[in-house]
Amino acid sequence: MKKNLAAILMLVISSPMFSQKVQTPDQVYGQLFKDVQMAKIFPDGKTFVDCVPKKNPKEILKEYLAAKNNSALRFSLQLFVESNFEIPKTPQLNYVTKEKDVVMHIKNLWGVLKRDADVPVEGSSLLPLPNPYIVPGGRFREIYYWDSYFTMLGLKESGENEMIENMIKNFAYLIETYGHIPNGNRSYYIGRSQPPFFAAMVQLLASIKGEDVFTVYLPVLEKEYAYWMDGAAKVKLGQPYRRVVRLKDGAILNRYWDDSNVPRQESYREDIETAAKSGRNRIEMYKHLRAGAESGIDFSNRWFADGKNITSIQTTNYIAVDLNSLLYNLELVIAKGKLLKSDLQGSEEFRKKASTRQVAIDKYCWNRNLNYYTDYNFKTQRIVNNASLAGMYPFCFFEDKPDYLSLLAKRAAEMVRTKLLKDGGVVTVEKNTNQQWDAPNGWAPLQWMTIWGLDRCGQKELAGDIAKRWVKLNNDVFIRTGKMMEKYNVVDTHIEAGGGEYPGQDGFGWTNGVLLALIKKYGLTL
Repeated sequence: MKKNLAAILMLVISSPMFSQKVQTPDQVYGQLFKDVQMAKIFPDGKTFVDCVPKKNPKEILKEYLAAKNNSALRFSLQLFVESNFEIPKTPQLNYVTKEKDVVMHIKNLWGVLKRDADVPVEGSSLLPLPNPYIVPGGRFREIYYWDSYFTMLGLKESGENEMIENMIKNFAYLIETYGHIPNGNRSYYIGRSQPPFFAAMVQLLASIKGEDVFTVYLPVLEKEYAYWMDGAAKVKLGQPYRRVVRLKDGAILNRYWDDSNVPRQESYREDIETAAKSGRNRIEMYKHLRAGAESGIDFSNRWFADGKNITSIQTTNYIAVDLNSLLYNLELVIAKGKLLKSDLQGSEEFRKKASTRQVAIDKYCWNRNLNYYTDYNFKTQRIVNNASLAGMYPFCFFEDKPDYLSLLAKRAAEMVRTKLLKDGGVVTVEKNTNQQWDAPNGWAPLQWMTIWGLDRCGQKELAGDIAKRWVKLNNDVFIRTGKMMEKYNVVDTHIEAGGGEYPGQDGFGWTNGVLLALIKKYGLTL
């Protein structure tokens, strides 16, 4: 099996037909892009950047500039776009829910959310993938990095193991082709990644197909690690470089970052308006907004200096506890792959990296006031006193000192119980600032990480309680609406979740995955 997997992987990552130069929509369409986004031709800024041109993009732009500058014409920007582009549709909106049982509904939905291997189209923002994959749903018409891990949890319960492997092959292809896994397979996401769950995906696949999986994917795991750790060898004390920060004691930890200096193309107008309202340096604001998008927590008062307003966002100033826990796991998975290849020295090197990272996380991110892990602001050199569910990640991954970890988990469980536990599950943070990741909303991935961490470290009763609340909420909403939602209101379980830059989306990949996994894990009946 090892040789077959390796051969398939090499075929995936070496196929020339999928190679293409990445140009973002603003670079392809220039003034047309700016005019469409600033005029808000579509209510959702993501719509235009997902449009597919009906002919050569250069011809479209040339015709646009000629028509726009011709005073003799009665020009309609909206009609021009509709004539020259295929407007993206949401296929699952045509799906009529007939199932009474939510589990059967989800199993049928996998086919609705499935996309076949992509065919390159000039001028399209889609980064073509060589294998089938599952999209989240709604406005999210492409594969997403961290979403996919939680989707895979449900695919496993549905027996869709081939799809899990296809998606992991796609991510391996992205790492080999672009040097990292972008936020999603769109050109406008190329400057950033998302929480690095690839190692956890490999672990999931290994639980299905055996430990050979670790050696097959070892080269791409190392390449992803190199992406996140770029600059670690040269960054100076107390300074950041891209995604790494060398703290004043010499410890290396990581932050979220995006290499681009412009507004997010899919939220172009919103970012320009937010930057203008802030009165701060525009590029600095775009960096913080983009880094928030890389975190997947876009957006939350977790990232706000004043704890209230997005205009005070400072994402790149934070050592993020969730990110560093995931990189700790990546280091351990690389160590395991090297051990299986009999590279004892390399394996020990990565185990030491993980151990060193754990010590640093404990030093900088364990908040003694809250008895909980939180982020650390390396600019102010202060730990953040804003608890979020990101603080549960260490309990999912840390390996050694089990007695010590169990003690910390007991303290963390009390914090979760008193501050974040609600009728429908757990909120990401306590405050409500009308951002979609803040109260009163709950999100499937963070329910899973919280339940996983609590259960793993001995707080099984609370873990099971959260699982039951979340599963009941998901099922109740399905019975009322026939939908699986991107996010849920866990405080008032009878109304929809809100906040953020776009309306609630249904589909929904990670909600489906976590629900199926929790039903199986706890033997729940609906």
